Amino acid sequence: MRSDLQIQQDVQDELQWDAILKAAEIGVSVKNGIVTLSGTVDSYSKKIAAEEAVKRVKDVRAVAVDLAVVFPGTIDHKSDSSLASVALDALKWTSFVPEERIHLQVDNGNITLEGELEWQYQRDAAFNAVKNLQGVRSVINKLRIKPGPSAHIIKDNIWKALTRDANIEAKNIIVETRDRTIVLKGKVRSWSERSDVERAVWSTPGVLAVQDELTVSL
Repeated sequence: MRSDLQIQQDVQDELQWDAILKAAEIGVSVKNGIVTLSGTVDSYSKKIAAEEAVKRVKDVRAVAVDLAVVFPGTIDHKSDSSLASVALDALKWTSFVPEERIHLQVDNGNITLEGELEWQYQRDAAFNAVKNLQGVRSVINKLRIKPGPSAHIIKDNIWKALTRDANIEAKNIIVETRDRTIVLKGKVRSWSERSDVERAVWSTPGVLAVQDELTVSL
């Protein structure tokens, strides 16, 4: 296992590598493989990008994002009503999103999405449609997935999806079902494999929630 100092340097280098981020504005501290980001960014999408950059670094066990979204004084911050209008248009023009099923609220630049959809990819597409809009401070995704098959069938389909994915060591993963909530346990080799597992689970029809207890094996 590499030292916290080595991980810190790699995280700083990865933040510097990402063209949309200003790495000098982001503080990085590491303790026992747990990375904490602090400072300010000028958009919510940059906050998400910083977190994703950290997860690409080897030996990172967990990430705590303590980044504040602060808009520069030169930006004409949108009112909640105008931001809501722009966000609704963004959902409308995203082909994968059934915007008529989504209820959107905006409070001080914080967007909340609610409603019921058929698939996880629709939920992700709705989130991605609004996260990059100017004036967004955060996005709270409360969109639900419509109930589907029985828990037994869901678990079987998940296991088949995991075992046929070349990027996943399925033998190291335990899948538990609690009604239509999926609990993932075991170990993965990297954050990217963990993301692959989550994506495979969420792509399974009928999954309503995922509780990810997977650990990144060092």
